[in-house]
Amino acid sequence: MIDRTRSNGALAVQVGEPSRAAPPSIAVLRSASLSSAAQHEIERMILEGEIKAGAKLTEAWLSERLGVSRGPIREAFRMLEEAGLVRQEKNRGVFVREIPLEEALEIFDLRAAMDELVGRRLAEAITPEQMKAVRAVVEKMDSAARTGDADMYHLLNLQFHDALVEFAGNRKLAGVYRKLVKELALYRRRNLRDEAALPHSAAEHRAILKAIASGDAEQAGRAMYDHVIESRQRALHGSAARPKSSRTRAARKVKV
Repeated sequence: MIDRTRSNGALAVQVGEPSRAAPPSIAVLRSASLSSAAQHEIERMILEGEIKAGAKLTEAWLSERLGVSRGPIREAFRMLEEAGLVRQEKNRGVFVREIPLEEALEIFDLRAAMDELVGRRLAEAITPEQMKAVRAVVEKMDSAARTGDADMYHLLNLQFHDALVEFAGNRKLAGVYRKLVKELALYRRRNLRDEAALPHSAAEHRAILKAIASGDAEQAGRAMYDHVIESRQRALHGSAARPKSSRTRAARKVKV
């Protein structure tokens, strides 16, 4: 049994009882588990804003922070690059990706179509238990919107949409969707910090739940589609409202 624990930022992966000479297959399994655990922890730090877009990632710091050797960190970098969250530059290192507005708008367009499908499926198949779960998330979003807690609202928003796509029951869709959402999170966390927009966004999520609960597939699909398009417009208008220098200036490279 593989058990992953985290204590004071360190990762520990236990594979059964320790032995003096673990079989090669177990050693490989342990290495893969460490890499996966490291990937998930670095991804969490990126998506939660602990590591900012544009920041440089170093093997030494992360190895010490997570309590693993540099090998799993290097493999984690490779997996994070495949996920679209980091980029590796020859002779320069690994950096958290900065998503430009043009790419963000393309992701919004894809998400709108995918969310419409999710809404239609859920209107026909969501269970009372699933509805209760997402309703609880929306209630927390309302609370975060009222207090102006943009960071908490952002995380709850990710949780809400991830739950909906999971409940839709299409694994292929969920895989593609989650990759796009994680990439988009890099843009939104850096660029969309308008606390005044939170109540409006929260109202859109309540409307989504109401449409899904109605059982009307067309209405639910439209509510999901409209929400993403509204988010796209907020991103577009928010970028236009920012000074040009702040839109074009590269993020300060912080070694971590």
